[in-house]
Amino acid sequence: MDDPETRFTRLYDENHRRVLAYALTHAEPHTAEDIAGETFLIAWRRLDDVRDPALPWLLGVARNLLHKQRDRGNRGRALAERIRALTTAGDLAAWDVAEHVIERETALSAIAALAERDLEILALVNWHGLDPRQAAKVMGCSVPAFAVRLHRARKRLARALDAAGAAGAAAPARPAPVAEEAAR
Repeated sequence: MDDPETRFTRLYDENHRRVLAYALTHAEPHTAEDIAGETFLIAWRRLDDVRDPALPWLLGVARNLLHKQRDRGNRGRALAERIRALTTAGDLAAWDVAEHVIERETALSAIAALAERDLEILALVNWHGLDPRQAAKVMGCSVPAFAVRLHRARKRLARALDAAGAAGAAAPARPAPVAEEAAR
């Protein structure tokens, strides 16, 4: 019998293109590449469970990963829709001036684009008002690890806001008096 590295290398060489092709039929190229990579990571971890022929097992793993990916996207869109449904005209008027700079649709698009884990991290601190120590306990990690996750989630939110804003740049922008005051 081959050693595990040799067996995995052969498994990868023989099946990677087909697993990637399968994922490409169900997802965008960047997502398909992630799915294929994660499929082989699982195969490495569970190498003893992989029987010949390996392709059906690998495609089953890829299929499950695709379903999880789709479910995450649906939950993000559902959250954005709930926020949209619960937001009233009074809520919009009650926001402070800084929040008026970012259009509502841009913010909702950015939130919908975030991963569920990022949404949970941001919600624990911003929505539920937990401090990093409390939030780390909820997440089951150390306070420094949570601080890193929070920092990264905030950076991804900022990038998502930039991307959503760029996508909406074709629409006429409203004047932002805050920007003028901040420049003084």
